[in-house]
Amino acid sequence: MIRRHTAVSTAEPLSSAFAGLALCPAVGFALPPGQAGPVFGQDVWDFSQVTGLPAYMKTADRILDFTPIRNPLWRVVAKEYAAALMLPGHERVRELPKAVRTPHTVQTCNLKLKETARWLNWLTSHGISRLGDVTEYHCTAYVAERARRRDKRGEVIGQQSPTMARAANVVIELAHYRELFSTDRYAVDLQPFGGRAASTVAGLRRTRNGENSTPVVPDEALQPLLGAALYMVQVLAPHILALRDQVRDLQQPAPSPAPRVRGVAVLEEVVRRRIAEARPLDRLPQGRITLRLSKGTFAPEDPLLQVSLDSLAREAGRSEFNYRHLPALRPVLLRALDAVGVEQPWGRDAATVIRADEQGEIPWTAPIPEDQVRTLERQLRTACIIVTAAVSGMRISEIAELAVGCRLTEEPIPGMVRYRLASKVIKGQPLGGTDDEWIVTEEVHRAVKVAEDLMGSEEPGTLLFGNFAFNLLYKRFRRWVNGPSGQRLGLSPIPEHQVSLRMFRRTLAMALAYRPGGVLATKIALKHVSVATTEGYANRPGGAQSRLLAEVTAEEQQRNLDLTLAEYRKHQQGIQPSGPGARDLVKFFDSVDSALHEQTKKAPHVVLNDQQIRTMLSKRASSLHLGVANYCWFTDPSRALCLKLAQTPNAKKPLIGMCDSTRCPQATHHACHRPVWAEHQTTTKVFLGNLGRGHRAERERLEADLARCEHVLAEIDSTAGNGA
Repeated sequence: MIRRHTAVSTAEPLSSAFAGLALCPAVGFALPPGQAGPVFGQDVWDFSQVTGLPAYMKTADRILDFTPIRNPLWRVVAKEYAAALMLPGHERVRELPKAVRTPHTVQTCNLKLKETARWLNWLTSHGISRLGDVTEYHCTAYVAERARRRDKRGEVIGQQSPTMARAANVVIELAHYRELFSTDRYAVDLQPFGGRAASTVAGLRRTRNGENSTPVVPDEALQPLLGAALYMVQVLAPHILALRDQVRDLQQPAPSPAPRVRGVAVLEEVVRRRIAEARPLDRLPQGRITLRLSKGTFAPEDPLLQVSLDSLAREAGRSEFNYRHLPALRPVLLRALDAVGVEQPWGRDAATVIRADEQGEIPWTAPIPEDQVRTLERQLRTACIIVTAAVSGMRISEIAELAVGCRLTEEPIPGMVRYRLASKVIKGQPLGGTDDEWIVTEEVHRAVKVAEDLMGSEEPGTLLFGNFAFNLLYKRFRRWVNGPSGQRLGLSPIPEHQVSLRMFRRTLAMALAYRPGGVLATKIALKHVSVATTEGYANRPGGAQSRLLAEVTAEEQQRNLDLTLAEYRKHQQGIQPSGPGARDLVKFFDSVDSALHEQTKKAPHVVLNDQQIRTMLSKRASSLHLGVANYCWFTDPSRALCLKLAQTPNAKKPLIGMCDSTRCPQATHHACHRPVWAEHQTTTKVFLGNLGRGHRAERERLEADLARCEHVLAEIDSTAGNGA
């Protein structure tokens, strides 16, 4: 539970640069009419009423609480530090040579405040009452202690470098802002960690050329995770929503019985009707059974222990069961128990669905208690988030801004529908974000519709997801899929891998960049995702989707360079490409060998590294395009067979779908393409075997296709064998 803080003013030094400052007007935050934002002198800065804060921000992250800092003088230091981070343009802050020049968000200031409080309270606990007494020893000792990673027993098992960097950063920045502080400050000659950056102190290394260090979701986790989410959205969603509505309807009390039918009589009538209809009595949730036993109202061996009496009362038009009627009603209840038994109340006679593993049909749910109906709703909502994030590449801040009514469609060509989502871009934008639209696939559009249906009859503009902790939602979803409910539906178990929304975006970019080798999921057509992403860029060149496409393009460039280098290494080992373009590619590799040999002769003591070789290969790598069964080295459009066939000689990219790699002089075959050709060979043989005598023309065509396929396979095997 989040505790509401009352803004209490405390004494503040008159010499402070921010004395009496109203923070919201100074920072540029808008407030609803009649609301007063925090003032510098208050010990709690509550920004929760600010208009335009991102939807994904937790309420606790909108409140800066300085009261945990035990030393009152240092509390003012922390306030001045936080104010300076929010107001880099303040006249006193501008004078500081090492002050941060970019305004920090409320959320970032909150994170730094918590780290500041840890540092200052650590000093207090070690007998330091003046910042002027802080030495290099204290800085190093605190950061080392803060970085220790401990197990459940409290034993040190390692070091957390990111945590060390955050701790060191605060220690360092308090030195950068020391001239601003009015109540206490470090000694003038203290330069924490010898002036080194926090990342250097923590031993963190920057990635090469700003390379994205976010890992992808491993395929063994992505496949079952996305498969389960799609199954819930596409197959189970209508049934879950219908059951949800049924629970809501039947929770309302039935019409009151006629005045002449009172007391036990109306309850007996309900029980007899259940017997006549062969309708089992409702089972209590396990928690209610435990409560009955703890109160002693039922004995453990009582056959009625598990029977829900309140459900009978509601069916009789009462709000709850009156236990004074139980002795008189017990005989008829026992007869009903023998006749129809007791069963979970919801999901009886569930409709059948095809199992996720396609191994027959099964009722979509077993009978479940009411709390599990709510669990299904939560899992369905999580599935909507997973599909939206994994297939669209939207950031968590953009998903959190999706609201009821965000789904848009258009039909640019009759029968062809384009799906859009209206959201906001938060990252790098002014407070309140910037309106933006995403062009998405039908799967994402459907997932958002299901999320809207889960909301019920909410007004347009109501946030669909708002603030959510994906890590917790993912763990619960995985537990449900791996549990009895998911396994009876044939869902593949999800292994224990760390998964985040940022990893989904990275995985999508990699899958699009490395197609056809990269597979997003077996139930998603990757080309449709690629088309939607490209359309989104063309529709809004400056929008958020263009940034995702830029990430994809960067990955494609890196992919091409990696593949070209790999083929060059194989060339050095004697494993050559095949196909019409093989001679040109081998000639190029030979020229690289010659250039390297010349450089070695000029500087025999210099060892050439991969980066130098990559530089020499980069121009040819930029011409590489991946086909399903070949590589296309698009160096000369005038020689491209696909452009000749399409009569588009001025195109800047090949039409890879029209590629005939056995005839195009720029196409090559490699060992990685052998499985595709081998599968095609097997399929063609099956078709030939099934043809009747009357299909002479088709037989001739297939025989020619088979001969071509066998020729390609023989070439691949021959060139690969040269390096054996």
